[in-house]
Amino acid sequence: MALSKWNIMMMALCTGLIVANIYYSQPLLVLISEEFGVSESNAGQITFFTQIGYALGLFFCVPLGDKLERKSQIIVMTLIAMLALTAAGFSQNVTMLKVTGLLIGFASVSPQLILPLAAHLTDPSSRGKVIGTIMSGLLVGILLSRTLSGVVGHHLGWRAMFWIAAGISGVLALIMMISFPRSQPHFAGTYGDLMKSLFTLIKEQPMLREASAINACCFGMFGMFWTTVVFLLSDKPFSYTSEQIGFMGLAAAAGALGAPLIGRIADKKNPRIAIGYGIICLFIGYFLFYVFQANIIGIIIGIIAIDLGLQGIHVSNQTRIYALLPEARNRLNTVFVTASFIGTSLGSGIGLWVWSFAKWNGVCIAGTTLITIALVIYLATYKKK
Repeated sequence: MALSKWNIMMMALCTGLIVANIYYSQPLLVLISEEFGVSESNAGQITFFTQIGYALGLFFCVPLGDKLERKSQIIVMTLIAMLALTAAGFSQNVTMLKVTGLLIGFASVSPQLILPLAAHLTDPSSRGKVIGTIMSGLLVGILLSRTLSGVVGHHLGWRAMFWIAAGISGVLALIMMISFPRSQPHFAGTYGDLMKSLFTLIKEQPMLREASAINACCFGMFGMFWTTVVFLLSDKPFSYTSEQIGFMGLAAAAGALGAPLIGRIADKKNPRIAIGYGIICLFIGYFLFYVFQANIIGIIIGIIAIDLGLQGIHVSNQTRIYALLPEARNRLNTVFVTASFIGTSLGSGIGLWVWSFAKWNGVCIAGTTLITIALVIYLATYKKK
């Protein structure tokens, strides 16, 4: 069954609204730390645990998309996320929020089942464009989740955001039942065989290793920025509320909307070109963060730069790996995106640690270091491609 424009738009919508679950907590960290009487760094660990949960869900659940019917699996995972979000809203201490955050992340992996489903049902000549469109939904969801969360947190309190997200997940499950096509899985072995094959793919596919390593560094930079910028903007000279901090996501969405264009470039040219340009954008963004750390215009321009750069890197790498082994797209995606979100969680953790003693200057130096490592990997493998 070929995908219609309606199918693609619904996939983009669901991808964005589900992945938002793992980012709603970020603008709320100051509110949470105040209510429970804990430090900002302690409250920030909620984000870390949510991202670790997402990485675990990617590793243990997403490979099943090559063995189970994807539509049913997507709906079940979304309903589990709905329950975890509901529980988060009833949390009585920061420890419970960390646990529910882990569960929210684990169950919110449906976007990484939707993308291989779309790739499986799309003609290779337009795969990059379709992936780019759905990735726009994913990244806009990531970025605008902060805006929505900041507004809701400011006016209704942080608990309301989790309950609203639970309601959204329930509605999305119904939408997916109606609009998503079904797919026929190809893997006939056991779950153990399926998991073992992940390591075989890592061993036998050098492009997968390269793409995963570059993405891990770049997503580490991304997680580091969005976890710590909350603290920068809530302190002097800005002293922003959670609502004002959330509106920073609007600036980031401007960069994310470049995904379809980047996807077309990946379809027509070597996707590695877009990766190189993306890395340059990341350097520009962090340079602006360092130089204009007390100037909101400079920070906003930097946000647009890093999100456009990350978009170029991620869409291009994902287009490359989907072309390797069509029958193993879920497993290829598992390795690739698990590496990316391990990078995100480690970047968040490193950012919190660096912030505790070096504040924003330290975060800028640490983020630039991660981008430099990505550049080294890119240049070291360039001649081989």
